[in-house]
Amino acid sequence: MASGEGFLTNEQQKKLELATQNLSSSPKSPPSFAVITKDGAACGKENWGKGLDTEVDSSCIDDEDSRKEESYALYGWPVLGSLGDYEIFVVTIIEDYFSSGDVEVAASDVMELGLSQYHPYFVKTLVSMAMNRGDKEKEMASVLLSRLYAVIISPDQIRFGFIRLLESVGDLALDIPDAVNVLALFIARAIVDEILPPIFLARALKTLPGSSQGFQVVVTAEKRYLSAPHHAELVQNIWGGTESLDDDLSLDISSARNVGLPIEEDEKLRRYKNDTVTIIQEYFLSDDIPELIRSLEDLGSPEYNSVFLKKLVTLAMDRKNKEKEMTSILLSALHMEMFSTEDFINGFVMLLESIEDISLDILEASHELALFLARAVIDDVLAPLNLEEISESLPPKSTGRETICAARSLISAQHAGERLLRSWGGGTGCTVEDAKDKISKLLEEYETGGVISEACQCIRDLGMPFFNHEVVKKTMVMAMEKKNDRMLNLLQECFDEGIITTNQMRKGFGRIRDCLDDLSLDIPNAEEKFNLYVAHAKVNGWLH
Repeated sequence: MASGEGFLTNEQQKKLELATQNLSSSPKSPPSFAVITKDGAACGKENWGKGLDTEVDSSCIDDEDSRKEESYALYGWPVLGSLGDYEIFVVTIIEDYFSSGDVEVAASDVMELGLSQYHPYFVKTLVSMAMNRGDKEKEMASVLLSRLYAVIISPDQIRFGFIRLLESVGDLALDIPDAVNVLALFIARAIVDEILPPIFLARALKTLPGSSQGFQVVVTAEKRYLSAPHHAELVQNIWGGTESLDDDLSLDISSARNVGLPIEEDEKLRRYKNDTVTIIQEYFLSDDIPELIRSLEDLGSPEYNSVFLKKLVTLAMDRKNKEKEMTSILLSALHMEMFSTEDFINGFVMLLESIEDISLDILEASHELALFLARAVIDDVLAPLNLEEISESLPPKSTGRETICAARSLISAQHAGERLLRSWGGGTGCTVEDAKDKISKLLEEYETGGVISEACQCIRDLGMPFFNHEVVKKTMVMAMEKKNDRMLNLLQECFDEGIITTNQMRKGFGRIRDCLDDLSLDIPNAEEKFNLYVAHAKVNGWLH
């Protein structure tokens, strides 16, 4: 194999060498078992390489536990010290998975086995075993890789596993005549499933010898499978897809309905990703937030909100400033309308976990994502404490944590609010206090005899739809103070034109309800008026 320059860094190469350093010298004897104390620690290095020993060194058990009848328990989990030991168990896990089809059990087994430094070897073994089997097992292998990606096996480790497969395809071809074509399909499928970045192909071509079978694999994946019209659908269904996989399980397993559940979920997620790409692209063309929200509601998959957020921001980072600004505005609207804070936290965690992969295609991805995070805080989509929560979910010294630090720096800079609102050349440059002041002024002008259409246009021109609940709140407060219920006509017009949505109405009414005690100090009948406004809102469909 040619030099790894441009394909693997020195640090990445060291990781690969670590994962395979004991392969040639590792004994193939069954792995040892350890005595596990209550806190989960194995007692002593002497357990490695030995059978189960019930004589435990007293130093492994503290004084308190030694006085108890069940001071420790014996577990049948292996203490693995080499790749040879690891190999025995991963083959068993994969064989069991091919028999049962239970994705969640296989994922749990891989996680509990530990030794994450060997995960590239798991990827290589899973694909190698599937390549020598039928279409059902090939499909199952791809489904399992998607399930393990980022959650259990890191993006780097997925890449390393496929690198090893490219390096060893010559050996695989001795037993699998069409190994080049089958491995090309696995790589194409991994790219379609977004567990390998497209740039993986270009880097591999620069690194692999032109005469090698690994080089042929990459060319086949790129030219035959990823360049064809409708290639995503073709690649996803070439082994029969998940539908065929479910029909095979029905024949082989009496409990196929239960086993098929995670497979159906995987197919549902795949369809969801395809649908949301179309929805996002249409939004970038139309700038129609209400239509996008209706489309998401029609999909009826709120459990995938964080997946939508990741896809939205990833697509925006590869576009112009206009689309980036539209994305930040949309995030604010989604926060008001249908996404929870937890959805945003999970979505940004997913983005930060895959930032190194994204950076292969988008050079400034880390900086762009820091801007999106900082802007989300300025727009009240995330609280500053949420950044801490997100950071704690990421590995120490990772690119994701560095991105969080960059976001904090942007937020703490002088005039951060105004700068971030103009970061992509859009926005009004308004801080929250500026926006409140402008809302108050336009409502004053409307109350003194202004035209309702002009007031609606002013609300649009603010360019902060995520702040429309403040319009609702201030309108009602002014109506109470001025004893002018005509102010509610503005809310009716804004609702009819789609400027203010039901969720924004609800949040605005909620803000009034929360501060009724304070309002009653200046407006004695504030609670009575509020109840009248709630009844009016329900009659007119503002609130449900």
